Formats: sequence, structure tokens, C-alpha cells
Amino acid sequence: MRHSPRGYKRTDRIADQMQRDLAVLVQRELKDPRLGMVTISGVKVSRDLAFADVYVTFMGIDEVEENIKQGLDVLANAAGFLRSALAKDLKLRVIPNLRFHYDRTVVDGPKMSALINRARSEDKALAERNGLGDGSSDQSTGEASE
Repeated sequence: MRHSPRGYKRTDRIADQMQRDLAVLVQRELKDPRLGMVTISGVKVSRDLAFADVYVTFMGIDEVEENIKQGLDVLANAAGFLRSALAKDLKLRVIPNLRFHYDRTVVDGPKMSALINRARSEDKALAERNGLGDGSSDQSTGEASE
């Protein structure tokens, strides 16, 4: 894997530029009320520039599977328009085909955080019940206190 002098690959630079341009295009040019507010959370471009996987989140719509699918369908239908608009700004010989995906990290992140917090509190309660909660060890670093 060869990196540019700037430290990251050409496809990464293209993906970053596509993310910025798509965010502006979706906000200003797509007026479909079924979308609500769309956030482009990431773009991954294939090495051959054939495809760009665009990860999106929706705000202003109930995040149930039906509404998410409807929002993705609206974006998929607008993919040709978005791709041609990107071609005007990006100086590339080939503009990648756009594939839209719902980014679940916005939903799953808080759930994972809550699970981690619950597990930590259960571990702490268990340690206190077993007589290990006397402060003789620091669990965050795994070192014994002196």
C-alpha cells in the first residue's frame, strides 16, 4: 500500500472531498420531504473508483426500518443527479457509482455505551460484595495502589 507524501491515499482524499460535496448537494438541492435532515457521516471509495459507499443518518424522521428504507430509496433515486453534480466539481475521469447505506453507529453507539456502563457498575457491585472494593487496586490501569 503506497501512501502519498501527505500521508494518506488518493482514494481517501477523494472520499473526503465527495463527503463534503455530497453534504452540500443533499442539503441544498434535494427537496424531498421524506428525507428530513440527512447527514453524510462517511464515504468509502473503492480502489478502482468504480463505487463509493456513502454512509448517511437521518434526523427529523422516525428512525424505524420503513422510514430508513424510504430515505435510502430517495437517495438511491437521486444518485444519478448527485453523481452528475459531483462530476462538475471533482476533476476525475471516472465518477464512482453511489451506493447509500444507513450508518447505524449513531443508534448503536449509545446502546453500547449503556451496556458498558451497566457491566462496569455490575462488576463494581460484585467486587464490593466479595470484599474487593476496599480501594486496594485501580481497575482502570490494573495496577495495585501503594
